[in-house]
Amino acid sequence: MRRVKFACLEQTLHFSLRDTLTPEETNRIVREEFEQYKMDLDRKRVRYKIAGEDVQEDGSLIVRVKKQYNAHDCGDYLD
Repeated sequence: MRRVKFACLEQTLHFSLRDTLTPEETNRIVREEFEQYKMDLDRKRVRYKIAGEDVQEDGSLIVRVKKQYNAHDCGDYLD
């Protein structure tokens, strides 16, 4: 019989810019969208860890996130 002991995943998310706005507005919106994403994870009680944030030359944001998958234990993956 097979059982899942740990279930976690690592995602790379790209929070991209919108062409119709000024660079200052788009940078602010990208940051707000990222903060909203983190608040949604907190609200859903998903365990996560931001593994890295890289601001691109165009102002977009690439974020690496390690997070719990479903309700499975992650062991020391998020430590």
